[in-house]
Amino acid sequence: MMNWLAEWWRGGTAVVEGASARDAARLAQLHGAAFARGWGEGEFESMMSERNTLVHRLRLGRKTIGFAVSRMGADEAEILSIAVDQAYRGRGFSRALLLTHLGHLAGRGVRTIFLEVEENNRPARALYDGIGFMVVGRRERYYKQANGEQLNALLMRRDLS
Repeated sequence: MMNWLAEWWRGGTAVVEGASARDAARLAQLHGAAFARGWGEGEFESMMSERNTLVHRLRLGRKTIGFAVSRMGADEAEILSIAVDQAYRGRGFSRALLLTHLGHLAGRGVRTIFLEVEENNRPARALYDGIGFMVVGRRERYYKQANGEQLNALLMRRDLS
């Protein structure tokens, strides 16, 4: 009984599950808090209606605290975005979310996954490096910040097969 109560008090068990259109507002809120140019609710709704897009949400208890979005084509996919609420970062949730998301992509026949990450984003790079992504390219001044600064992106790849 006490374990159940402790889990409830902490917010419950983390679960990665498919997202639906009803999650669009919360996913847009999380994206806007994590990135200089956030995606709107309509953008999430549109992506979730596409057959070649896979969207997962990370739920802790009743609260959605993260998401991952990928677009698939043939046997390849690109992670378009992944984010976890700042209050929950550094606890391993991103790793669990990403590994589960990759497992679902592999289950759909994806053999190679790509992503772009801001070159100086050390936490994200550590996450991707730690699960086997390799740098395969660089895009100069790819990300534009709200203050006009332009940051480099690294193109990363991981084989799933």
